[in-house]
Formats: sequence, structure tokens, C-alpha cells
Amino acid sequence: MTPLFLLASCAGFVALEIWQLVQAERLLGRRATPAAGAVSPGPDEPRARCWSLALLAYWLWMVGLLFLSLARLHALGLLLVTMVGFSLRRGAERLWTLRLLTFEGAIRVGLLLSLGALAWRRL
Repeated sequence: MTPLFLLASCAGFVALEIWQLVQAERLLGRRATPAAGAVSPGPDEPRARCWSLALLAYWLWMVGLLFLSLARLHALGLLLVTMVGFSLRRGAERLWTLRLLTFEGAIRVGLLLSLGALAWRRL
């Protein structure tokens, strides 16, 4: 049961990571370029609420993975990459924030795909 749950949840969180990268590019990329004109106010309320709930579920899922011996190293990697990325983004300019988010997202997608492949082999 655990490998099947891991496989399904990894696929969902890979989709979340890709969606998050697209949203960051749309929201931050537009603001970072001076030729874009007017600055957009950010995401609308339903999108922001959905995004926040998805990120909260993602964090709870990563912490929950710490209790599974199969996924413990991947969970530590995901948590470490997320915390280091957050600390680097705090003091960065907008253009660097977008670059850091892209790099961080690529690492997390790689870790999620690795965890999904591990769960697939255990099925």
C-alpha cells in the first residue's frame, strides 16, 4: 500500500512543482523585466488560497515521509533543498528569485522522480 501511495503522491507533487514554476514565471518574470510596463498585482484570491493549501499539504507530506524508512533520505533532501532555497530567496532580487526558484524546483522534481521510481520498483 505504501509504494502505491508514494507513487501517486509523487506524481501529484511533480505536477504541483511544474505548476508552481509556471506561476512563478508568470508572476515574477513579468515584474522582473522593465519592458513589461505596469506591474501586475499578483495572483487572485482563489489561486493564492489553492497555492497556499497545496504548499501546506506538500510540507506535511514531506514531514510525513520522514516516518517511512523507504523515503526518509528523499524527504530529508526535499526538506533541505526547500529550506536552503527559501533562505537564499529571502534576500535576493526578483530576477534572482526567479532563477533560484527554477533551480530549486528542478532539484525537487528530480528528488520526486527518484522517489517515484523507487516506489515503482517496490510495487
